[in-house]
Order: sequence, then structure tokens, then C-alpha cells
Amino acid sequence: MSSVARNKPRSLAGATILQLVPALRDDPLGRAAVDIALTLLQSGARAIVAGDDGPLLGELRAFGGEWLPMPNDTINPLRIRGNARLLAKLIAADRIDIIHAHSAASARSALAATQRMPVFLVTSFPDRLRAGSWPGNLFGRSLARGDRVIAPSSYVSHAMIARHKIPPERISVIPRAIDTAMFSPAAVSADRVAALRRAWGVLPQMRVVLIPGEIAPWNGQMTMIDAARLLVGDGDRNVIFVFAGDERGQARYARALRRRARVHGIDTLCRFTGSCLDMPVALVAADVVVVTALQPPQSGRSLIEAQALGRPVVATAVGVLPENVLCPPRMRDELRTGWLVRPGDVGQLARALGAVLALDATAYEALGARARQFADFAFSPQSVAEAIRGVYTSLLARDA
Repeated sequence: MSSVARNKPRSLAGATILQLVPALRDDPLGRAAVDIALTLLQSGARAIVAGDDGPLLGELRAFGGEWLPMPNDTINPLRIRGNARLLAKLIAADRIDIIHAHSAASARSALAATQRMPVFLVTSFPDRLRAGSWPGNLFGRSLARGDRVIAPSSYVSHAMIARHKIPPERISVIPRAIDTAMFSPAAVSADRVAALRRAWGVLPQMRVVLIPGEIAPWNGQMTMIDAARLLVGDGDRNVIFVFAGDERGQARYARALRRRARVHGIDTLCRFTGSCLDMPVALVAADVVVVTALQPPQSGRSLIEAQALGRPVVATAVGVLPENVLCPPRMRDELRTGWLVRPGDVGQLARALGAVLALDATAYEALGARARQFADFAFSPQSVAEAIRGVYTSLLARDA
């Protein structure tokens, strides 16, 4: 915010918040903007979203949110300057109190517009920071200059501090929401689950270890194949290992996985299903969900989605993944929702899976209930939107 003073203190009730998104598509950025707009309106604020239109426009307008067409999804310097001029006019005409830029390009325009203007700028960093080109680094620096900067994880927050020298007190760690209505046990019928298990060739009494994600060396599926051999070697052949991920572009690695499974004598227990079009059903069809990434993934959404459906998870301790599982030492053992293992550690992965599969029905149900509670508390659209609303409130209170 510039040094230009306001005429009077403002609170969230009666304030005007403008969010900038690439488009009102049904994607994480568009959905976040709509969820935030709803919680703002419930607080008595005026909520405006600027960007290209999309499927969520009707939903935004239905509950009283406003929309402004603006080409935010651009790196064209002329369009960015044009957007900055439009934003400056809006700030003056509509008395905008806070601008929230959800993307790097929109942050560039907003930063130019908010200089010398009595308005706060909030920015949101993406799920993963990438080493990029000079233009990419320039846009990243724009995100770093918000009055408050939202990081989707502590992992990204630490990278932001290291790369952009952002003071930690300006950063708020707020995760991305998942669709807890879609990823809800109540939304998945038993018939759909049974049909998918039949399509996988899984007998009713068999348990399923689901490994979602693109088939690729950096996702560590070979570690899972080797851990499966240890599990089966201990006498448990009542388990099916389902690798649900796209193989295109990784044909050689996919062949290597199948070859390793044959060598281990477990090829009849492995299923390679390709991309899954109905992940909620796939997650419910599983008894445990495993992420074996060797490198930091783009996000840890599959872990949260699995827990929202009451499934135990096992994940490697890389990137954001440790933040998406409750287990020791972060949490007492009786409160765990899953297990973390070292990336590439076959023995540790096999032991963690053995621990999950050894749970009796009571312990399994209790763990699933904790997992659902954790996902809903930290990652539901309402929880995330309320956390972001808290960022806005703290900025306005600071100005009072």
C-alpha cells in the first residue's frame, strides 16, 4: 500500500475487494475466487472478480458477486499497462480497498496500479516455484511485492523467502482448497465402486493399494513395485496394486515397471489402468493410497482428496507432502492419518504399507474418520476462504 492516507478507517463490512484471476474457469484459481467472493458477501463486503468469463460466472452472479471483463492471462506489456490504467480508475471510482492478484500476470498490473494509491495488494503464489526465464522471474518478483503474500504451503513459503527475500511476517500460509463435496463418501455410491473394482479385476475380498499419478521416473513407481515384492514375500498375496496414471511419453519407464513386476513374480497383482476419469470412486475403491514421489510434486492434492474420503495415505517426505499428512513427529501416533517414508526407501515403504494393511476394522475406521476431519478442517473451500478473509481483515485493521 502506498503512503497516501485514507479518509477514514475501514472494516471488512462495507469494504470493496477486487480479485484478479485469468478467467472464471472451474479450475483452482477460478473456484478460489468464487469461494472467497461468497464469504466476503456474507461478511458485508462488496466482492468484484475481474478476468475473462467462464463457467463460474453464473454462480458468482447468482449470489451477488460482480464481474469485470479483463484480459489478465497475458504477458503482453501493452495489455498489462492497459489493465493497470483500468485498475487505477477502478480504485478511484469504486473505492477499492484491497486487490487480490491470484496470478503473476495480474500481480504485475496490480502492482503498477496500486502505487501511490490508498489500496492494499494481496498476492497468491503458485503451488510450485520453478527456475524460469528472465520474464518469469520478473513476474515472480511482482507476486513477492504484495502487502500480504499468500503461500499455498510452508514448503513454497520457505522457497519464496530464499528466492525473493520476502519478510516472513508478510507471508500467510493458506493451502489450496479441494472440492470436499465431490470428494465426500456420501457422493460416491457403492455400485460405482463395485463396478470400478470389477473393471480393475479385483475380487471382493482383495485389498487395493492405489498409486495415483503420472507414470514417470520422478514419481517413484519403481519403489512401489519393489516394496510390493517385499509385502508379497511376507505372504500377503491378497493385495492388488493399481497404478492409475497416464503413461504417454513414458513408454520405456512403463515397460520397465511391468518387467520388474514380472521378475518379482507379482505381475498378476499389478494393474496399470491409465488415467482415471473418476478419482473419487477410485479413491473409495482403494484401501490405502500411496504417493511415491522422488521429487517435489506440483501439489499434494491426491493425498488430501484420499483423506477427505476416509482413506489412509502413505507418502514420501518430499516437497509439500509432509504438510498433507498427520503423523509423528508432527502429531501423536494416535492422531495419525497416514505414514511418511523416505523417498526411494523400499523397506520403509513396505513396512508402512504393512502397518496400514494390518489395522483391524475399528482402528481403520477411526483413522479414516480422523483423515476426513483433517481434510475438512484445513482444506475445505469454506475453511480456505475464511482464512483468506482473515488476511483481508488484518490488513484493514492495520489501516484503521
